[in-house]
Amino acid sequence: MLGFIGGGNMAEALIKGILKGMASIRPEDIIVSEPKEDRREYLRKTYGVLTTPSNREAVERSSIIILAVKPQNMEEVLEEIKEVVTPEKVIVSIAAGITIPFIRSRLKRDRIIRVMPNTPALVQEGISVLSLCECFSGPEINTVREILMSVGRVVTLPEEYMDIVTAVSGSGPAFIAYFIELMIEGATLGGLSRDIAKELVLQTLTGTTRLLETGMSPERLREMVTSPGGTTEAGLKRFNEMRLRDIVIDAIMEAKKRSEELKKGG
Repeated sequence: MLGFIGGGNMAEALIKGILKGMASIRPEDIIVSEPKEDRREYLRKTYGVLTTPSNREAVERSSIIILAVKPQNMEEVLEEIKEVVTPEKVIVSIAAGITIPFIRSRLKRDRIIRVMPNTPALVQEGISVLSLCECFSGPEINTVREILMSVGRVVTLPEEYMDIVTAVSGSGPAFIAYFIELMIEGATLGGLSRDIAKELVLQTLTGTTRLLETGMSPERLREMVTSPGGTTEAGLKRFNEMRLRDIVIDAIMEAKKRSEELKKGG
């Protein structure tokens, strides 16, 4: 049995991906503990999974438990479930800023995996970064990796990189969405309707991503599009005058710094 503590958006994304991409896990193999009755009802009706208001029940019935709660609620949840987390159970945390040592110190267990997923998991296009307790071993690692692959790609890194991972892939969708907002705004100021502006910007983003996925470097693509004395060169010149490079790098470093400040148990 696979258990989820928390039935929010990321838990739902994982459930959706699992049921779509993993034949070995059926709806009745998943149990979700969720305090809100209407949310439990929605998950039951939409995905056919089992639900309960009890975190302890979800843990007791599961061999792999995914902690999908807000970081500020983690300590309370760990205190509640610690007596029913037996040695053979695997704990997977997807909460930002909650370290493996923090969880280990509360549960007194070593079979812990920390994951930083991101929002595109909602459409099975996420990227998840996975870190393991050094003493962890067992086939469950492959099961957890398969679960994460059902909603996108998976990278394994030491936990020391989780703060920069949080800044890049965790916060990244918001940064990219903000740039898209601004491109759409610029297009509408230039005379396009909002619908046409949105279509042009989104398809340009999608096409650019596809080109880069062929192995072309961002630098090479930029050079291909930039003709001497042309429109792209004029726009890039303005980016440089406004220090866009510094702004983007500073934003990532600021997000990393905040992740370090929020970290528990590092």
